[in-house]
Amino acid sequence: MQWRWPRLSSSAEHASSADIEQVTALLGRRPQGDFTVVVRRNDGTPRVVRNAPLLHDGTPMPTRYWLVDPHDVTHVSRLEAAGGVNTAEREVDTVALDAAHAAYAAERDAQITPEHTGPRPYGGVAGTRCGVKCLHAHYANWLVGNIDPVGQWVADRIAASVTP
Repeated sequence: MQWRWPRLSSSAEHASSADIEQVTALLGRRPQGDFTVVVRRNDGTPRVVRNAPLLHDGTPMPTRYWLVDPHDVTHVSRLEAAGGVNTAEREVDTVALDAAHAAYAAERDAQITPEHTGPRPYGGVAGTRCGVKCLHAHYANWLVGNIDPVGQWVADRIAASVTP
């Protein structure tokens, strides 16, 4: 049976000034584009933000969902440091991973108007065309409720490492 983090409060509004302040503090810098907090902890702290596909200067932003919660970031960083990207790539079904990349790209690209003539984001999760690039991005994609086999893989490993 696959373990899943409980779904926490979710919001679809634009970032409030309080969200901007909190996310700025969590990132250690001001976000470079528009975003919305889409997953929060029970106390309201942002956990995942959904980025606009283009930054304020028009630069493509391939990462649709960004993990901002420091506890999540720490857990996932430990997995990455232990070789998690390569391990996940070996263990996760490639057909399911390709489908996750395609769905991610389609969702992001649907937010770009047909009139846009500048550069566009490319690739799937974290901007990669195939395989696994960033466990943080896959986990964020999974936390928002999207089917992501790497995000599920990360969640399972975090759950196994956390003692009750």
